[in-house]
Formats: sequence, C-alpha cells, structure tokens
Amino acid sequence: MNRLRVIQWGTGAVGSEMLTAILDHRDDLDLVGVRVYSDTKDGVDAGALVGRAPVGVTATVNVEQVLALDADCVLYTPRNTDIADVCALLASGKNVATTAFLFHPQRIDAEDRDRVLAACEQGRSTVHGGGLNPGNLSAALPLVLSGMSRTIEKITLQERADWSVYDSTAITFDNMAFGQPVEDISPTANEFLAFNSSLFTQQVWLLADVLNADIDEVTATVDAVAAREDHQIFDRLLPAGTTAGQRWNWTGRRRAEPLVEIETLWTVGGEYPAHWPSPQHGWTLTIEGDPSMRTHFFSLASFSRAASMEEHVRSANVATAMQVLNAVPAVCAAPPGFATAASLPLIRSYTGFAAAR
Repeated sequence: MNRLRVIQWGTGAVGSEMLTAILDHRDDLDLVGVRVYSDTKDGVDAGALVGRAPVGVTATVNVEQVLALDADCVLYTPRNTDIADVCALLASGKNVATTAFLFHPQRIDAEDRDRVLAACEQGRSTVHGGGLNPGNLSAALPLVLSGMSRTIEKITLQERADWSVYDSTAITFDNMAFGQPVEDISPTANEFLAFNSSLFTQQVWLLADVLNADIDEVTATVDAVAAREDHQIFDRLLPAGTTAGQRWNWTGRRRAEPLVEIETLWTVGGEYPAHWPSPQHGWTLTIEGDPSMRTHFFSLASFSRAASMEEHVRSANVATAMQVLNAVPAVCAAPPGFATAASLPLIRSYTGFAAAR
C-alpha cells in the first residue's frame, strides 16, 4: 500500500476532526505538517492539538515552512479562504482537498479560475472541494440518486437548522449577521455572506451542468425575519427586532423555469416564521421526474445511545471532514486540474467497521 503524505491546514472544528482521524484511523496517511493560525498553537505538537500523545509533527503559522514540505495532499480547512495560498500549494506540486470552497471551479470568477488552473498545470496537481453542504448533500447525493432517473424535471434541496446550538457565535453573529437589522441582510451584505452565497450558487451550477439542465442563470435571494423577543445564545444576546431567521434560495432557471433549487431555512433562538415552509430538521432532497424520489438526511452523534447536544452538533463537523478526508486517495490519483463530486469516483469510508489503530 502506498502511503500518502498529508498536511493539515487549519485546526478548527472541521480540521481537528480530520487530524484526529488521521492519527487514530488512517494507516494509509502520514501526517507531515500542520498549518495553524493562532500563536498559542504555533510550535505545538500535532498530537497535543487534539488531545493525543506527541507524534513528532510541529504545527506552524509560517506558510513558507508549509510550502517547503514534501507532501502529496493538503487538507485545507480554514474559516477564511485565501486563493493565493491555494495556488501556491498547487503550484508547489501538492494536491489540495478542501471543505472551504472550490466546489465547482469551472463556475467561479474567470480570473480566479484561470489562476487556479494555471497553478494546477504548473504543479501537475489537483484541487477538490467537498464536505456536507455545500458538498455531498447538494452534489454527490443528487447525482447518485439521478442514476435511478429516466428523466428529471426539478431538483430541490431544503435545509432546516436552528443555529442556536452552534457554539461558534463569531460565525453566527459576525459572519452570518444574525442579530443585525433585517434590512441589512442580503446576498452582498458583507464579505462572508457574499462568499457563502457563491458556494451554493456553484452547487446549483454543478448539478445543472452535469445533468444537462442548460440553465440560463442562478439567482440568490434571502428573506430575513426579526426576533419577537430577546434570546441569549451562548455569550451573545440576540435582541428582539433583529435578524433571527434567514431563508435563502439559490435557483437555477432555464427560460424562467426553476429547475435546480437549494433552499436553507436558518433560525436562531427557536422562533420559526409561520409563512416559511416546514420541512423536517435536517436536509430534504426531492427529485421530480420519472420516477420522482425523496430522501431525508439528519446527522446525530447516535440514534441508539444517549448523547449530549455538543456531541450531536459535532457530528456534522465529523461528516464534513470525512467526506473530504476519504476523498484524498482519489484526489491524488486524479488528473491535474479540477476534481468535483461529479468527476471523482464514489467516495466511501476508509476505516468502515475497523477499530481505531
């Protein structure tokens, strides 16, 4: 078995789950480097970062040190992306598998797309973006189910989630703008919302491009609703009258007819608007066609044992991380350039039922 050398870039909620899996479960991967963003993590052994014994790999904030490492693949999981860093990694000959962006590079800004492709050509390397959603549920799963279709009329993915249990209030309040005035919420309200919207726009284009939808456009809209009362969310107060709900729709249309739609119904504080649709919590995928199909996905720590809310929330981070970590061998084997959920082979669990090593 050929072992692959990997670098973990980012050790937040998702990156830590990847790092844990590499150390505990992956006998086909050798960890050779860790990129961190905090001075408190700089110089710390990678094992200590996830509560394991030392493994002899020291984390660093120095990008040049990471670029100088000899590695097959970089697991790129920062909160804020930097396309220049990704291009530098690709140009140095390292493949990149990321949960952060580049889900459908053919539909990103043309200048950025050409930069990334040139870096892939220079380094003979491949880039792949994946995860939970955006990722598997809005790309791989619809494509797998489409294999049972004769014809397709419309694909809709609905996500319903209450962010009250997500303990990263910096993302919930500062990035996603919950707690801000409802009139300030739009697809271009801040850099993060614009970036986040672009990811789901890419997912709509991916399904449309692969499944011959021949759409003319993808539009992004959001309906923001105000809280009826104050809500304490961990260390933040969400005041009554500020944004407590965001209903986003990314819709791909052909001659004004909606063919591919991703809808997210996100709330904070437990209030749910009466005028919104009411799917189950989690993700509901519907394919109208011949035949029509529907499936519902929900991620928990366990369906059979008692678990804390913290464990349940963490399960989504694990799912996000594993979808990309399990893709690493396929990404490294892919031809240089862009590898998407549509072009990679079926991604399955590496560890499966095997015990931790």
